[in-house]
Amino acid sequence: MLSLLKLIIWICGSLVVAYFLLNFFGFEINKDYFKASKVECQRRIDECKNELIHNGVDGARCDLNCADPKLIINKKQ
Repeated sequence: MLSLLKLIIWICGSLVVAYFLLNFFGFEINKDYFKASKVECQRRIDECKNELIHNGVDGARCDLNCADPKLIINKKQ
């Protein structure tokens, strides 16, 4: 139990250090990206759901890759 707690503390600490290093080197995290892409992801999920209903599991072709990692971290302007 103690090792799990230490692991969680290490992960949180590493994330904080990474955040400050990104700011130091001139990058920023696009915090609004997930809010903006939520609508697009929901639309794709609804399309996939409708295709599953009409074509069945074997005939469905779903593209659920709606998050672009290149847009999450941007260079500061």
